[in-house]
Amino acid sequence: MTDSHMAREVAEIPEAAARFLERSRIAVVAAAAALRRTDPGLIATVARGSSDHAATYLKYAIELEAGIPVASVGPSVASIYKRPLKLRQAACIGISQSGRSPDIVEMMRAAGEGGALSIAITNYADSPMAQASAHCLPLQAGEEKSVAATKTFVTSVLAGLALLAEWREDEALRAAVAGLPEALSRAVALDWSPLSARLARANSAFVLGRGPGFAVASEAALKFKETSGIHAEAYSAAEVLHGPAAIVQAQFPVLALGVEDAALPQLTATAARLAAQGADVFVTGAEVEGATTLPSVDGLHPLVAPLVLIAGFYAFVEGLARRRGFDPDTPPHLRKVTETV
Repeated sequence: MTDSHMAREVAEIPEAAARFLERSRIAVVAAAAALRRTDPGLIATVARGSSDHAATYLKYAIELEAGIPVASVGPSVASIYKRPLKLRQAACIGISQSGRSPDIVEMMRAAGEGGALSIAITNYADSPMAQASAHCLPLQAGEEKSVAATKTFVTSVLAGLALLAEWREDEALRAAVAGLPEALSRAVALDWSPLSARLARANSAFVLGRGPGFAVASEAALKFKETSGIHAEAYSAAEVLHGPAAIVQAQFPVLALGVEDAALPQLTATAARLAAQGADVFVTGAEVEGATTLPSVDGLHPLVAPLVLIAGFYAFVEGLARRRGFDPDTPPHLRKVTETV
């Protein structure tokens, strides 16, 4: 069988990451210097879809590393409702693969007019969003033909982490970011066939995470929907216990995305509780009684570990889609570039 565009693009993730680190370094250093000069007390993010999951990832990373609150801003505030936002002493990070969606572009323009330092993360340095922003971090990912974003999601998060490391002058995070191409190469070769066998005929699933891991859980749930027709829902491993756990009965599939960070004990406790309810639980990063442990890349900085994990998930879900009879490149009713107002 001929490889899908998605399979080829997942395989390109390590190379795309290395290309970003080499070619966009000057842009990262310039934007980081601007952040140090601004010394923001608030950071706003503007994004939709997979890009919004990248923004959620950066929210946790920035709050954990810099202690600065990060809030997602609805693009329609500017594009439809035409309401100005007071963003003095703030920064605004917009994330968009194409940089062309009118609502994202308008919100970035409005953020700059409201006093924010505006930074665009996009695959197209000449896009309208990039032109509307004070700084642009070009992803250097190359063309992405599959509708389901993979290498552009990874490089979007990578861009934000590289920016954070330079802004905060954090040597440990700088080193972790520099090592990502090698770690991502290991991740895309992981074998998650036990989970594929369980989900071959599944209709629903939960995906759990904490902190930056919740962002990749959200991205994984979206990819289950887009590529494989599975109604997957993402939850914080804490939030799932506040109601959603009630529907978890015998053989309900649960994927718990654990990494070696401070939240791992709580995530594994939730996984064990759901396994005790009869769920078919699959977990990364730990051994849990009653659950199946999936392989992952260990020994990573906690702020980059979830990003490496999603690369392995992408390789798995592309194969799952084909196993379930879907074309992972062309999800029904979706287009590569979605332009909303």
